[in-house]
Amino acid sequence: MIRTKQSRMSRARKALRDTAESGFTLVEILVVITIIGLIMGLVGPRVLGYLGESKVKAAQIQIESFASALDLFYLDAGRYPSGAEGLAALVQRPGATTSWNGPYLKNGQVPNDPWGHPYIYRSPGERGAYDIISLGSDGQEGGTGTAADIRNGGSNTNVSAGR
Repeated sequence: MIRTKQSRMSRARKALRDTAESGFTLVEILVVITIIGLIMGLVGPRVLGYLGESKVKAAQIQIESFASALDLFYLDAGRYPSGAEGLAALVQRPGATTSWNGPYLKNGQVPNDPWGHPYIYRSPGERGAYDIISLGSDGQEGGTGTAADIRNGGSNTNVSAGR
């Protein structure tokens, strides 16, 4: 009986020692954290770049959607909305328009650009009957990269293309 108690106690001590030795050391944890930090430092900027590019593409798609809605408005009313009526004419009947079959946009509202700024509508436009402009990520005219203005026709201010 004494031997079994001693053997049980020695097994318990050995199991306790094995459990204590099976953990990670502080150095191992710091090495893993450093590797994860390096990976995030390399991958993080690329992911953020893709996010910025996707917002530019979303703005281009919204502007093309506005262009289609404006063309439908033109077919119904025989004119494009004036600069004073703006894009709101696509969701609410302008006062003097008799043949309006809107709303021409889903959800019955004019969305803001992906950065939360309102789109700029000018009629007559510099390049055609109208201009639809998103001021980009900075919300100011001009800029480069994601801060560049996005206009109807899918072109940025840096690229000369018109509608």
